[in-house]
Amino acid sequence: MTVTTIDTSAPVERASKREWIGLAVLALPTLLLALDMSVLYLALPHLAADLQPSSTQLLWITDIYGFMVAGFLVTMGTLGDRIGRRKLLMTGAVAFAAASVLAAYSTSAEMLIATRTVLGIAGATLMPSTLGLISNMFKDPKQRGVAIAVWMSCFMGGTALGPAIGGVLLEAFWWGSVFLLGVPVMALLLATGPVLLPEHRNPQPGRIDLASVALSLGTILPAIYGLKELAKDGVTTTAVGALIVGAVVGVAFVRRQLRLADPLVDLRLFRNRRFSSALGLFSVGGFAMGGIFLFVSQYLQLVEGLSPLQAGLWLVPPSVAMIGGTMFGPALSQRLGTGWVIGGGMGLAAVGLALMTQVAATGGLGLIVAGLMVATVGLGPGAALGVDIVVGSAPPERASSAASVAETSGEFGIALGIATLGSLGTAIYRSDLTVPEGTPAELATAAQDSLSGAAVAAAHLPGDVAGPLIEAAREAFMTGLNTVAGIGAAAMFVFAVVGVTLFRRFQPPAPAPETPDVTDAEPEPVAA
Repeated sequence: MTVTTIDTSAPVERASKREWIGLAVLALPTLLLALDMSVLYLALPHLAADLQPSSTQLLWITDIYGFMVAGFLVTMGTLGDRIGRRKLLMTGAVAFAAASVLAAYSTSAEMLIATRTVLGIAGATLMPSTLGLISNMFKDPKQRGVAIAVWMSCFMGGTALGPAIGGVLLEAFWWGSVFLLGVPVMALLLATGPVLLPEHRNPQPGRIDLASVALSLGTILPAIYGLKELAKDGVTTTAVGALIVGAVVGVAFVRRQLRLADPLVDLRLFRNRRFSSALGLFSVGGFAMGGIFLFVSQYLQLVEGLSPLQAGLWLVPPSVAMIGGTMFGPALSQRLGTGWVIGGGMGLAAVGLALMTQVAATGGLGLIVAGLMVATVGLGPGAALGVDIVVGSAPPERASSAASVAETSGEFGIALGIATLGSLGTAIYRSDLTVPEGTPAELATAAQDSLSGAAVAAAHLPGDVAGPLIEAAREAFMTGLNTVAGIGAAAMFVFAVVGVTLFRRFQPPAPAPETPDVTDAEPEPVAA
């Protein structure tokens, strides 16, 4: 028997022009996925007038896409590792384009819900496939960090451009045009992908465990649904029941993964302290910003009185600022160290959120946009570096699976932030609001429910009552926003310290071998 060791000093293959052009191709579905998440909200009044959905159907039209993306990320990430990431990406592109056309020409609310369901499942193939391909195309850690920063910037750019593009399309065309954005993008991907993108798959893929797929869906979908219900209606039997179901099924999912020789999710990756820490910090960023964006979007429309398109345009500068921070993250990491960039960025985000605690009900538009810009600039580098750490910690044959875990943790962080901080802000609003005398009981109840309810109630009241009511409602809402921003700032400050502590000695890892040790220990000799 001979003993060999893993050679970590071998030169790393650097990406060529083909890989960088391929990165541009991979950016297309990422940009589209973000656009499809944000562009629908402007179209809701138009499609509601045409299809006349019930209130429940309207909620499912908006939510089902996100549910399916979150629910199928883990499954699609693992499937891409097994059948080939390019193959899954091309298959998803065909399904996404076809579902986009059907959604655009839907003739009923039921048809639109069904097509949005297919869009979500197809969308779940895109992100883990693209990240998995990036990890294999860019083996040099420095180049991979830049490529992931570009990838994440495209996702953020799609989120920022969604309202503006949607507004332009709705000015000129019908509501279905917002869905047709996906068709030319996917056509271009299908035409160029086979030429520019290499195929990568696990050389020993094993079989997909269908029971694990069912358990993963039974964990994620009820949990996301429960968090959304918690944010919308507070603590209810439905919300708590969904969360309990998700937790119980989640325990069964984990136990099954530990027993399987070829699990859907390799839980051994969580032994890597940096892998787990990066997921945690990624979730914390999503938690804070998910709750803040919920309040900022309401502030822009219900306090400042902006239209949805105007509100979307005011959110473009913070998104652009986040893109800039994301793009500079890898370079700053090489110069200052990963820990200081992640921790310092979260500290800067804390400053931005602290600024938002000073926003008043009048004249606060500039300050809230400035605070949001500072916060997003700070979060950008850590988001890109966190994803790079997660993907780089996994062996190449499980890159898509690791990417899907990162994206799912981000989805949970955002949903948890919206539910927790949203519920807290709503509770503060209700306790702080004093309804003026002379307000009818049914209108007072509506005003106590939310700021939008107060605006509706004010429209049915005489001016001498409506004015004081809406003023009191805005003041109560701002108390909630300021409090939520303060909690977010405190959380960011704490995790800034945690980020520096965990990652201050971290250096970008060399490309992982096919069967690496996923702990933080040095590679051990292996038998040849």
